Amino acid sequence: MSHTVIDKAPAASVPQRPLAQARLPRWAPAGIAAASIAVGVGIGLGAGLDSKVQWGLIALIVFIGGTYGLAARVEGTRQAKDRIATSLVWSCFVLAALPLYSLLFTTISKGLKILNGAFLSHSMNGVQTIYPGGGVYHAIIGTLEQVAIATLIAAPIGLLTAIYLVEYGKGKLAKAVTFFVDVMTGIPSIVAGLFILSLWILMLGFGYSGFAGALALAILMMPVVVRSTEEMLKLVPNELREASLALGVPKWRTIVKVVLPTAIGGITTGVMLAVARIAGESAPIALLVFGSQIINSNPFDGPQASLPFYIYLQYQNGNDASYDRAWAAALVLIAFVMILNMAARGIARWKAPKTGR
Repeated sequence: MSHTVIDKAPAASVPQRPLAQARLPRWAPAGIAAASIAVGVGIGLGAGLDSKVQWGLIALIVFIGGTYGLAARVEGTRQAKDRIATSLVWSCFVLAALPLYSLLFTTISKGLKILNGAFLSHSMNGVQTIYPGGGVYHAIIGTLEQVAIATLIAAPIGLLTAIYLVEYGKGKLAKAVTFFVDVMTGIPSIVAGLFILSLWILMLGFGYSGFAGALALAILMMPVVVRSTEEMLKLVPNELREASLALGVPKWRTIVKVVLPTAIGGITTGVMLAVARIAGESAPIALLVFGSQIINSNPFDGPQASLPFYIYLQYQNGNDASYDRAWAAALVLIAFVMILNMAARGIARWKAPKTGR
């Protein structure tokens, strides 16, 4: 009688579930940071260090060392290195944000001292600089007019140049235009002012005016508009151009009706950022606009005030009343630039393509 031997299949191996790795609690980085600050302050006070920067550096070293030591003991060396990298990124962010915070805090605290309706609605006409009084109204008018004229000059030229480089530019001419745009991007503002001074005032014989300053600002603004517009046009999918051209639409009409509307949000953002970039320039204004203590609403005739040059003149006076006016004008200028940046971001979000789920 034969017996059939049936081999049993080996049992399937069940994967072993790894043990949960020990991890620091989520509040550990904040706790280590608080303890590091306390240690840094204690060491600074104990060692008699007067500089708060030294306290911060000590706290930073203690924070990084404490994070690594505690993470290596609980989570292992590999996870500790990851936490060190994260800590360095956050530390660099804090170090970069501290100067900005200090600048804003100092400007706001000192600028609000005399910033009121009278300061914004009066000029320096008939005001002695050693006494309180006067305002920044004439400088606000000058800045708005000069920046507006520079934008009207630079924005169309920059837009058309970017369209040429993206849609038509080929060969040596396009390379030459790209090269000169790159050169103009890094040109110092004083060089632009000297160029307009020698050409517009010395050679052609025109006088100092807000328009002369606007010409220099337009030179500084133009390469920024070209570069930002060029990048936005490159982001427009080629399929949109090809679809329009396949329907028999001319290329110029494709650019006007398809390409530009698609990229209008980024183009507007770039123009607004370029405006914010030139709003604080003082070197060309000092050479060409020449400053004024009275209200001059005609940018084509006579010297005109502007916020950057007003700040420089008030600080140069060297008395407490002028210092107060300089800080208040600086706060107005920062608010103007911040409004432009916020408007640019708002336009970018408003014009951004909506994606559905």
